Amino acid sequence: MAEQACEVQLSIGSQFENIELVQSVLEESLESLDFDDDSRYWIGIAVREAVANAIKHGNLEDPRVAVAVEVRIADGAFGGRALEIRVRDHGTGFDPGKVGDPRDPANLLKPAGRGIFYMKRFMDDIEYNFGPEGGTVVTLRKRLGTRG
Repeated sequence: MAEQACEVQLSIGSQFENIELVQSVLEESLESLDFDDDSRYWIGIAVREAVANAIKHGNLEDPRVAVAVEVRIADGAFGGRALEIRVRDHGTGFDPGKVGDPRDPANLLKPAGRGIFYMKRFMDDIEYNFGPEGGTVVTLRKRLGTRG
């Protein structure tokens, strides 16, 4: 893995078509960090879900309200270096523990919970922070030098 710096900050309006811009910038960042094709794909899915949740649930699809996305390398994560992606909305927050497992037979036909499931599945760590003034920051981490 190349020892390269990576820091990107984006602010997009809460419209689903803006996810493509985030995806494009993320893909370029992941290529520069030597992530393989499979890793780039799965990280991309996780970030798409985080941004879609911020747009839909956090900002209620209000195009005047921004979603902030930061991509950077975090030293010290997992005892080494990790890709860290933060997605911030301006919503009222939620309790991740109350989101049902989409694999549970009672939830199989419900659309809720799939994005969080994908984020947990495809990333090494996921963290939620809720600001006192509102808003949710979802932090996704992937160890550098890992595959899949």
